[in-house]
Amino acid sequence: MKHSQAPMPDSIRHILRAAQAPARSVACPHCQAAPHTPCIVRGTGRRLTADVHPARRSAWAQLTACCPACQVEPTVPCHEDGRERATVHARRYTEAEQVAA
Repeated sequence: MKHSQAPMPDSIRHILRAAQAPARSVACPHCQAAPHTPCIVRGTGRRLTADVHPARRSAWAQLTACCPACQVEPTVPCHEDGRERATVHARRYTEAEQVAA
C-alpha cells in the first residue's frame, strides 16, 4: 500500500521558516533565487545558508513596510530629492523588521 504525503499546514511551515531571514520570503533580484530558497554566489554557485544578498533584503523591506524617511507606502521605491534610490532607507529596514516580528 502506497502512502501519499499530506500537504504541510501553513502554521507548521511558518514555524519551520522562522529561523530563516525574513527577506528569504521574496525572490532575490541579485542572484534570482526563488522565494524561500537560499541566495547563491553567482561566481561559485555556493549557497548562502545564513544570510541574503543586500538587494534581496532591500526588496523585502520595500514590499513589507512604509518608509518613515520618505513617507512612501509598501511596494513603492524610496526616493531622495525626487530621484528613486537603488536601495531603501535604513529606517525602512527597521520598520520592516518590526512588521515581521
